[in-house]
Amino acid sequence: MPLTSYSGPIIDSHLHLFDPRRPQGIPWPEPGNRLYAAHLPADYWALAEPHNVIGAIAVEASPWRDDNRWLLDTLRSDPRMLGFVGNLDPLHARFAADLDALADEPMFLGLRYGNLWDRDLLLDQTRPGFIDGLRQLAATGRSLDSANPNPRLIKGLLTLSDALPTLRIVVDHLPNAQVPAGEEAAYHADLLRLAERPNVFAKLAEIPQLGPHGLITDTAFYNDRLAVLWDAFGEDRCFFGSDWPNSDHLADFATTLGLVKRCMADKSETVQAKFFVHNAVRIYTPAPHPGAQ
Repeated sequence: MPLTSYSGPIIDSHLHLFDPRRPQGIPWPEPGNRLYAAHLPADYWALAEPHNVIGAIAVEASPWRDDNRWLLDTLRSDPRMLGFVGNLDPLHARFAADLDALADEPMFLGLRYGNLWDRDLLLDQTRPGFIDGLRQLAATGRSLDSANPNPRLIKGLLTLSDALPTLRIVVDHLPNAQVPAGEEAAYHADLLRLAERPNVFAKLAEIPQLGPHGLITDTAFYNDRLAVLWDAFGEDRCFFGSDWPNSDHLADFATTLGLVKRCMADKSETVQAKFFVHNAVRIYTPAPHPGAQ
């Protein structure tokens, strides 16, 4: 069967927005980082609109509580911005109040917690109040995104899913999971166990990789890693995210998207449409969770 690269509409489920020109500055990226400049919706759409991207979801790149409101206000003026994944700490004294303030906001799609800002999901969920906080998140019908996967994070997601089976979990950046030598077998076993949970989804952002000579463009390099994830999670639980502008340290937006399209071109048009547009809408749509565990 000839390979057909996807040409339909796209929803980008993972991009970051920030503006270091604000009086309070930003916690990331830091001065000196090549990304240390304003990255706002207009900047994104200048790159994405020509590629038939019709909607996008922002993921909060700051741990500051007030920045959830800044991000929401930044998105409101652009109807193509479908919502955001916020950043609140369930261990913070104001978590319940902050979550309650966002719960009636349709653009609020979930929270992120993982290997960022000195957090440790496996350890933190043993602390008083953490599970209760995420139980409140599940009750709002929103999801939990993870960040920067490694074996310890996958173990943490397993135990969290055991504790809160109704919580939708989105595992970000799985193609670029950092697995130390000697831990591959245990990591793979835990990942397959995690993928058995119907409420766990795989966001296939950070697919491109660098080699000795720069960006690796041969799709054969990616096939095995992506096949493992695709076989584990299936066509209804894998979906696309660009990771813009963080992806710029590997390649520009057009190159990143083109590579991902080539990696998916062996799948039917229907399956590619699920990956590039339909799954993200279904997975991130807020839904009531009566009787959340």
